[in-house]
Amino acid sequence: MTENIINIEHIAKVYTIGDVKVHALSDVSLRIDKNEYVAIMGPSGSGKSTLMNMLGCLDTPSSGVYDFKARNVSLMTDNDLAAIRNKEIGFVFQTFNLLSRSDALHNVELPLIYAGIGSSERKERAKQALISVGLEDRIHHKPNELSGGQRQRVAIARALVTNPAIILADEPTGNLDSKTGEEIMLLFHEIHKKGNTVILVTHEEYIAKHAARIVRLKDGLIEKDELVPNRYIPNITAAVSENQTD
Repeated sequence: MTENIINIEHIAKVYTIGDVKVHALSDVSLRIDKNEYVAIMGPSGSGKSTLMNMLGCLDTPSSGVYDFKARNVSLMTDNDLAAIRNKEIGFVFQTFNLLSRSDALHNVELPLIYAGIGSSERKERAKQALISVGLEDRIHHKPNELSGGQRQRVAIARALVTNPAIILADEPTGNLDSKTGEEIMLLFHEIHKKGNTVILVTHEEYIAKHAARIVRLKDGLIEKDELVPNRYIPNITAAVSENQTD
């Protein structure tokens, strides 16, 4: 039986700006199961960033129900939500969000520090996460000593280090050239193959087609929810060869 991770039913999100009410999401229902690879697409103003914040427990709906692993998010305390963000969701952002004065190892350690994991265990787990993304020779490099692709790999290692239920990636190739972006998409492909649930937020059609399913938003509504008939699988051999010369 398929294990459900995310179940959203008829959620809406309304922001009040002055005297104006802005309906960022309207009557959105969505189910995502374990080990799915889903892309969320939409133009600016479609509601995809708002939906991403909902999925990541960074915000709660104005109405409707969001169950995360069968728990109603709206009924959770701030501490409950913080625990889910720390342990259950690995975030990857367009801008990497790394500490500039810390090396790769310490950047990857951060979620484990917040989780109260002891020093020796967290250093070993952070090291293994960096090895898993091909950065075994960059463990003690700071962000300004790394390329854009390497910085994003550090961010992916940080997202993976807590063994989360979901990897939530917001425009993860937005600051990268096309070759490096393809290498990063290869990483997400490998992460998904290992059993992770991957949710990718993007406005790029060719990036979305790496996923097995695309949810398209327009004006705060789901316009279409479809399987990808000609899913793009990265050329693993070519990308690995390119990574070795990075």
